[in-house]
Amino acid sequence: MTPDPPHPTWTRLQAELRQRVPESTFDVWLAPLRCGGVDGASVVVLAPSEVHNWVEQRFASVLRDAARAVLGPSATVALRAAGDQTAAGDGAHPGPGATRGAAPAVPADDPRAALFADTEASPLNPKFTFEQFVIGDANRFAHAAALAVAENPGNAYNPLFVVGPPGVGKTHLLHSIGNYVRAYGGGLTVRYTTVERFTNEFLEALKTRDVDAFKHRYRRNDVLLIDDVQFLESKVKTEEEFFHTFNALHETGSQLVLTSDRPPRDIEKLDERLRQRFGSGLVVDIRQPDPATRVTVLRKRAHHDGIDVGDDGVLELIAERVTDNVRGLEAALIRVVAYASLTGRAIDRALADDVLTQLYGRAAARAAAGPPTVERIQELVAETFDVTREELLGAGRTARVAWPRQVAMYLAREHTHETLPAIGRHFGGRDHSTVLHACKRAADRIGTDPDAFDAVASITARLTEPAV
Repeated sequence: MTPDPPHPTWTRLQAELRQRVPESTFDVWLAPLRCGGVDGASVVVLAPSEVHNWVEQRFASVLRDAARAVLGPSATVALRAAGDQTAAGDGAHPGPGATRGAAPAVPADDPRAALFADTEASPLNPKFTFEQFVIGDANRFAHAAALAVAENPGNAYNPLFVVGPPGVGKTHLLHSIGNYVRAYGGGLTVRYTTVERFTNEFLEALKTRDVDAFKHRYRRNDVLLIDDVQFLESKVKTEEEFFHTFNALHETGSQLVLTSDRPPRDIEKLDERLRQRFGSGLVVDIRQPDPATRVTVLRKRAHHDGIDVGDDGVLELIAERVTDNVRGLEAALIRVVAYASLTGRAIDRALADDVLTQLYGRAAARAAAGPPTVERIQELVAETFDVTREELLGAGRTARVAWPRQVAMYLAREHTHETLPAIGRHFGGRDHSTVLHACKRAADRIGTDPDAFDAVASITARLTEPAV
């Protein structure tokens, strides 16, 4: 066993992992992994202790399959917490790592193990820091409030409620607060989660009758960061539990930071008690980035990733064509770089124009034709994916129908002036949160799946043509 594995082997394994999970998943969960050794077809993978349990539960099979793709069908992977340097191939199976503030230990094969995870074991994206956040007129106040909270948790603004459309930097600010507190907070505990994850864990706790373990995880934190609280709407049991969690933390002086795509007063189907509590602190908003901020975001991302974009206005062209949010900007840059790599072309303005035209169509053509209608989008999507328009509007959830429906909702949001609730009404009366979730799923897949990208690009190109 060599202490340091061959560099190409680990690089190939990382590249394989990138192909198997969404980029955001890789960045948060798999990028922190390190190679502890390689012995033939056996690999030791080291995970930071605070994420070891979660990676083992969620990604063990992904690691195994990736290793077999790289090293052959007999490949094995031993996942260990950093510091556990047991040799690869010894047959030992890593148990849960001891972490600061952990709940009582339970056997690794106990179904309650996930609920008894460390109260701070909610990994934060290391890329999302205050230093990497691009400040502009659209987000200056929100950034200042987030920094004040990070510097003085529980005493500055509590709760802090950040409002904005998808992709403008709300999650970045949450992770920035968490990373700052963990670095400079003198041992304060931090938990980041989404409402979707909070809901899933609560339902699992109810099913396994381990609600006390769930409460332990969420009510014993110095800082709790919650993303997308609008998804609490109409979840009666989860709302009730969240209400008590909020009260328990607030009464003990713990800091709460929440994000939503709407201010508290506009989350109509949320319990009035929660709306009042969400609005009882400071509510700040983040708007769509202005042109100068968009260029700065792209320049910082290119510098961070070591991308040479030349000086003929590539970034300016992307910022001109993609105006809605930061996530869309970065996705467009990634697509331009990927297309250059696949075709061997240099990254220049002509290449960027080709790629952006495939994704978004030409602005002039769109202006001349006028904005497409949701009905026209539904017709094109149905034709492209060989489904009927009635199926898109119906209740079917099979993969054959669900993916085209997500594409149609995504395109409706990108290319019409309809609001999310209005789009939902065009799709059989679906609610706002369903449309937003579909748009997120479609955007993630378009950014990682070339076939999905090509299909959406083809439909987009046809949107500028007059309907016949």
